[in-house]
Amino acid sequence: MRIMRLAAAAAMVLAAAGGAEAKEWTKVRIGTEGAYPPFNVLSSDGQLSGFDVDIAKALCEDMKVECEFIAQDWEGIITALEAGKYDAIIASMSITEERKLKVDFTNKYYNTPPAIAVPKDSALAGVTDADLAGAVLGAQASTTHSNYAEAKLPSAALKLYPTPDEYKLDLENGRIDAAIDDVVVLDEWVKSDAGACCKILGTLKPDPVINGEGAGIAIRKEDQDLKEMFNKAIANIRANGKYKEINDAYFDFDVYGD
Repeated sequence: MRIMRLAAAAAMVLAAAGGAEAKEWTKVRIGTEGAYPPFNVLSSDGQLSGFDVDIAKALCEDMKVECEFIAQDWEGIITALEAGKYDAIIASMSITEERKLKVDFTNKYYNTPPAIAVPKDSALAGVTDADLAGAVLGAQASTTHSNYAEAKLPSAALKLYPTPDEYKLDLENGRIDAAIDDVVVLDEWVKSDAGACCKILGTLKPDPVINGEGAGIAIRKEDQDLKEMFNKAIANIRANGKYKEINDAYFDFDVYGD
């Protein structure tokens, strides 16, 4: 009899837990940085735009949920997700094993390689560790690109910045010799008036351990239903042409990658 009572109590606990976990997603709050053009940009009037934002809107439309966007500094972006400030991060976050210790990820929604940018009159001739020996290399802190520089380019003197805008300013003004970031971010910059000082020196071969599987959507580990909703929506917009429509508005190649 005691065993039966314990079993019944356990079943009630499980049922209650299941009910607590079940959530009807009608609104999804999305955190993004707003300082990583062309992927996410925060305007002076507080509006977020960019590839990440447009992809997020398309995914929310496919999932038939309301989107709310929240700007968040890169430092602390995962901590804020864990604390419940928003439900997902769509901010060009690379899927890495280190980050998987804290959060879960959807399938990738794009994958592009890192690159090195330098002033147009730079004497640097290549992007190997030997080529960059002694050079001051700028990178945004707490990114796969700064991790890559530390692991693969130890002969360079790494200087870390809170945002890409700050390393770009230092590169333009000659305070650093080179910068590492996503090739699309750097290419967009050097083609603009603001980046007229500089050029792409070359791309780097991604390291799967450091660079991960591509950019994915970070969600809390307990929100597996939301993860599956996003995965289904990513597949849907890839299949129905919406992804290509957004891609072509920003790039002249498929950023989804291999």
